[in-house]
Amino acid sequence: MMKKILMILALMGTLTAEAQRMDDVTEHSKYIKVVDEYVPAPGQFINTMPPYEEGDDAYKMAQKCTECLANNKKDMVCLGGYGGYITFHFDHSIANVKGQKDVLILGNCAFENNSEPGIVMVSKDVNNNGLPDDPWYELKGSADVDSVGKVVYGYSITYSRPITEEYDGKASEISKDITIEKYIPWEDNRGGAGYMHKNRFHEQTYYPQWVSENQITFGEQTLLPRNATNTGSYDQENWLLKSLAWGYVDNKPNADQDASSFDFDNAVEVVSRTPVEIDFVDFIRVYTGINQDCGWIGETSTEIMGAEDLHLDTSIQRIKDALAGVESIKKETTINGELYDLQGRKIKAPGKGLYIKNGKKYIIK
Repeated sequence: MMKKILMILALMGTLTAEAQRMDDVTEHSKYIKVVDEYVPAPGQFINTMPPYEEGDDAYKMAQKCTECLANNKKDMVCLGGYGGYITFHFDHSIANVKGQKDVLILGNCAFENNSEPGIVMVSKDVNNNGLPDDPWYELKGSADVDSVGKVVYGYSITYSRPITEEYDGKASEISKDITIEKYIPWEDNRGGAGYMHKNRFHEQTYYPQWVSENQITFGEQTLLPRNATNTGSYDQENWLLKSLAWGYVDNKPNADQDASSFDFDNAVEVVSRTPVEIDFVDFIRVYTGINQDCGWIGETSTEIMGAEDLHLDTSIQRIKDALAGVESIKKETTINGELYDLQGRKIKAPGKGLYIKNGKKYIIK
């Protein structure tokens, strides 16, 4: 098949920002700088963590999340039921250091087997627009290994507005603390359907109040197996939310730093699970990974309290080294017009990939 060459940038200088970035600040921080997106699913803590106020829109709610999480504030943000997510970035790209965990993400798991696991995704700002709109990759966890056949890849779910907010006074057969069993309807792309229940402990609407649409859809994600068991009775519930082995946010106590840390080497394509090599990460996303309701404690919903670059100095140094390398490549390509890869090596028989020629970037498809 004939190779197509598409020139996508005219100036080599843009590659510098595309490959990796760092803000022009006096001192870089290892903590979250900004929350870019807050898109929760419905849930019992939605509209309260952070609190919604009349007139707030999606931008304002993301800003409130920034106030909760940036600079190691460690206030809690709830993502709601399955699929709800948050996206954030730092004041620099985080380098992928081989053989080491790269980022720490704090959840709200107070003790073992109190897990509400969140799945981590990463993205690189390839198009250099400062927005989280480039391809996303998932950091695989232990379920890829120990729950083969039980994990659903490419899962989608749609929630609808509550049928009612009024308690009819009838006792629920599911839990004595549930006030509305058929509260928020949901349907998935696998033929499944059900309801998120409402309990007596949280009386506000569970549907995000700044969302004007009557439905919210989360698609092409990974659904983890349910981990909850009621070891008690109807009158005295005792829910056990089994912790997964590794690789998820809000899965094990924050005191276990290794269990709360994540390795960019585990990046995979979301559906195919094909491994992906990524040298720097610009955006991180966390979403609730299980779809289940657990009696009086409600829906499983991931919470997040912060994140940090585990090797700040290395990230900054690698960015500086990469920028210096780009300048060298630019000079050579301008002089002789040969084709080079991004490491500055001259390529005689290029295959598919990204190359530099005459100070410009080309993609061979």
